[in-house]
Amino acid sequence: MHMLVTGASGFAGSLLVPRLRSDGFTVRALARDPSRVDTALSRLPAPRQADSPPLEVIRGDAVTGAGLDRAMDGVDVAYYLIHSMERPRDDSALFSEREREAAERFGEAADRAGVRRIVYLGGLLPHWERTGDRRRARSRHLESRAAVESILLQAVPDSVALRASIVIGAYSRSFRLLVHLVERMPVLTLPAWHRFRTQPIDARDVTEMLAAAALAPIGGRSVDIAGPDVLTYGEMIAGIADLMMVRRPALHLRVNLPGITARVAAAIAGEDPGLVVPLMEGLQGDLLPADDRAAELFGVRLHSFDSAVENALREWERLEPLAAR
Repeated sequence: MHMLVTGASGFAGSLLVPRLRSDGFTVRALARDPSRVDTALSRLPAPRQADSPPLEVIRGDAVTGAGLDRAMDGVDVAYYLIHSMERPRDDSALFSEREREAAERFGEAADRAGVRRIVYLGGLLPHWERTGDRRRARSRHLESRAAVESILLQAVPDSVALRASIVIGAYSRSFRLLVHLVERMPVLTLPAWHRFRTQPIDARDVTEMLAAAALAPIGGRSVDIAGPDVLTYGEMIAGIADLMMVRRPALHLRVNLPGITARVAAAIAGEDPGLVVPLMEGLQGDLLPADDRAAELFGVRLHSFDSAVENALREWERLEPLAAR
C-alpha cells in the first residue's frame, strides 16, 4: 500500500514515517521544506526498515495547494498531521482560516486522486464543544480542529479522525512547554486551570494508533484517544517535576486570564505566543475522552503517564541536555 504523510517534519509525522515503513508500506512525504524532513528523521533512533522503497519527499504546501496532486498520485491512505497555528510571515490570516483552507484543498485533492482514507490527528473536544453548548466561549484552537475534522471526513467518507489529549513525547511542543516551565520557574504559578482534568497520552501509543488507523475497520468516524491516567493539569506538572528530580513550590491562583498567562508562559518557555495562546484558551474545563475504547479498537497497550514522561525525558536527553538536571 502507498501512504502519504503530511507534517513529516513535525513531531507526530516524523515518528509515523519510520513506523509505516517498518511495516513494508511505501511512504511519501509532503513538506514545504524537504530538508526539514531529513533533519526530523535524523534525530530518531535508526529504525528497523522493511524491504520498501526509499522515502520520497515532495515539496508542497497544503495551504496553497502546491504539490498536492502530485503527492496524492497513487496513494491509498493520506495522513493529515499538519496545523497552521504558528503566525504566518505576513500575518495575513488567522490560523483558523489557514487551517480551513488547507483542509479543503487537501480533501479535494484526495477525492480527485481516489484516496481511500484520510487519517487526521486532532484534539479532544470538551463536552460543551461536543454538545454545542454556547454558554462558554469557544476555544479558537478546538473549534478549528473540529472544523478541519468535519471537512476531511466529508471529503473522503471512509476517513478516520483521532482526537488526542496532550501528547507526551520528547518533541511534542505542548510537553516541551511544560518541561521548560518546570525548568525555568522557581515557583510554579498555576492559574485556575490547574484543577481541570485530562488524560495525557504517550507519543508511542499515538504512533501505534495512527499506524493502525490506516487499515482498521472503523471508517467514517472520529475516535477519542487518551492515556490510562486521569490527572489534573496541576498533578501533571507536579509529576513532570518529580520525574525530572527538581523541587518547585506551587502557587495556585483562582483566576485564569488565559491571554495574559499564555503570553507570560510563552516568554518564559521561549515559545511562540501564536501557539501558546490558542492552546491555553481551551483550558476552560475538563478535557476527557467520551469513552476509553480506542486502545481496544486499535489493539494498543497503553503506557502510564510516568512511563511516558520517563521515555520522553530520556529521548530528550539523548540529543540535548535538560537544564534542570
